[in-house]
Amino acid sequence: MRALTLRRRVLLGAPLALAGCSALSRPAYVEQVEWPLTLRRPVALPPRPGGRVLVVRGLEPAPGLERRGVQWLRPDGSLHVDFYNQWAVSPAEGVTDDLRRWLAESGLFAAVVGSDAGVAGDFVLSGELTAFLGARGRARVALALVLVRTQPARVVLQRTLAGEAPFATAAAADVVRALLAALRMVLGQAESALAAEQAA
Repeated sequence: MRALTLRRRVLLGAPLALAGCSALSRPAYVEQVEWPLTLRRPVALPPRPGGRVLVVRGLEPAPGLERRGVQWLRPDGSLHVDFYNQWAVSPAEGVTDDLRRWLAESGLFAAVVGSDAGVAGDFVLSGELTAFLGARGRARVALALVLVRTQPARVVLQRTLAGEAPFATAAAADVVRALLAALRMVLGQAESALAAEQAA
C-alpha cells in the first residue's frame, strides 16, 4: 500500500514538473522592429525655372524583394529574410519614394512627380529594383532604370546603377545602415545620369 501511494505521488508530480520545464524553455519575446526607408539629398536645390517635368513611376521589385523583411545571405549561401526586422514599406516602394524626392531636390527639373499625379510630363522614369540585400559583409543595392522622352516618344537612357557598402556584423542594424549607405550612392548615380542626359 505504501509503495502504491508513493508511485501515485510520483505520477501526479510528473505533469507539474513537465509544465515547469516547458515554461522555462519557452523562447523570450522578441519585439519586431520597423526600419524607415527614407533618404534625403544632402542639400535640397530649388526647382529649375522653365525646366522640364519628370514623372517617376513605381519601381518593380525583383523576385523576393516584394517582402519587407531585411535580407542577407548566410555564410552557407542561403537567404535569410528577417521576420523581426522589417522595412516600414516594401523596398521597391521606399526606394521609389526616395528616388522621386532626391531628383525633386536635385534642381534638374521644374517638377518631379509620381505616376499618380495625372501629369504627362516631358520625361518618364521607370525601372526595377534588382538587388537590396547584404552578402559576404557588404550591402548591395542595384537599380535598372529607363528614361523615356514623351514628345516624341523615345528611350533616351538605359542604365543599371549599383552601390555597395560594408557592414561589420550580420546584426540587422548593421545591415540596415549599410543598405541605406549603398542606396545613397545609387541615388547620387541616378542624379548624375539624368544630369548628363539633360546636358546632352
